[in-house]
Amino acid sequence: MTTSAPGPDLRVALIGYGKGGAVFHAPLVAATPGLRLAAVVTGDPERAAEVRRRHPDAEVIGAVEDVWRRAAEFDLVVVTTPNDSHVPLARAALAAGLSAVVDKPFALTAADARDLVAEAERRGLVLSAFHNRRWDSDFLTALRLVDEGALGRVHRFESRFDRWRPEAKHTWRDRGERNRGAGLLYDLGSHLVDQAIILFGPVAEVYAELDARREGVRTEDDVFVALTHASGVRSHLWAGALVAQLGPRLRLLGDRGAFTVHGLDSQEERLARGDDPSGADWGEEPKDRWGLLGADGDLAPVPSERGDYPAFYAAVRDAVAEGEPLPVEPHEVIHGLEVIEAAAESARTRRVVRVEPARR
Repeated sequence: MTTSAPGPDLRVALIGYGKGGAVFHAPLVAATPGLRLAAVVTGDPERAAEVRRRHPDAEVIGAVEDVWRRAAEFDLVVVTTPNDSHVPLARAALAAGLSAVVDKPFALTAADARDLVAEAERRGLVLSAFHNRRWDSDFLTALRLVDEGALGRVHRFESRFDRWRPEAKHTWRDRGERNRGAGLLYDLGSHLVDQAIILFGPVAEVYAELDARREGVRTEDDVFVALTHASGVRSHLWAGALVAQLGPRLRLLGDRGAFTVHGLDSQEERLARGDDPSGADWGEEPKDRWGLLGADGDLAPVPSERGDYPAFYAAVRDAVAEGEPLPVEPHEVIHGLEVIEAAAESARTRRVVRVEPARR
């Protein structure tokens, strides 16, 4: 969990106050000792009113250009806007001399991500991506079990984000084009791919099926991606908006047993209802949400690791203020985008696509 940090608070400007800004970033920044939510950028009057109600100490700024003009008043920018604006806004933040956190997807291409990372390195600024699902309780538990060898030799990882939303919304996310960052491959797929890479390392080959199932949807709302890791493990990943019966959240298969979890980590649900992420019980999962370890006929519940989204911003604080390691390293983000690009190519060509080691 987040701990206190010495010295003056780092001043954070949050760009965007849609779901990402309102549910995730603003509460997590506000709850992190050593960070201060100094400003929120939104031109929407209703969202501005909500900021003033929920975060009365934060200034509402109507135009992002005012942040660049007043850059000396801030230490860190958080970009949580439509996906195709992530790179331009992050680049502008770096040009203004500000470190930045960028919501996923960090960029729409691996090439853009490499350029952005190189720019941050040249300027000596912190740049990281918000892959909060690394701090899900189920994922942390799976990571621990793999590290402990509790499953033996793992041969397959299955992970899914299923939703039942038969009516597509009239939003850029549901009805836009993939080249603008719409669709589930960039949305939930970013989390799925990132978790697989963290668990089992670089990906060598990718096969994908991407479909638009709902009326009016212009890009994929039904995703299947199969990864072959350089380690030999295979990851099978699903994301769907038209799933009336939800599958397991994740499943690990090994030669000594398996681990299966149903249901989502509760942190997003708690943030959405306004719970305080600095609370003493934050990230704890009840026993009925624990996963099962073993083989059929001999299964045992495994206490869930404590979910810890606040750990991301605590690590960002320490990276900016003290030069500590980033919570999400650039090479991991770039490789994840390489995999996403390979998935899009695989679906288009209907073939397995190799991710060349030299590109990492």
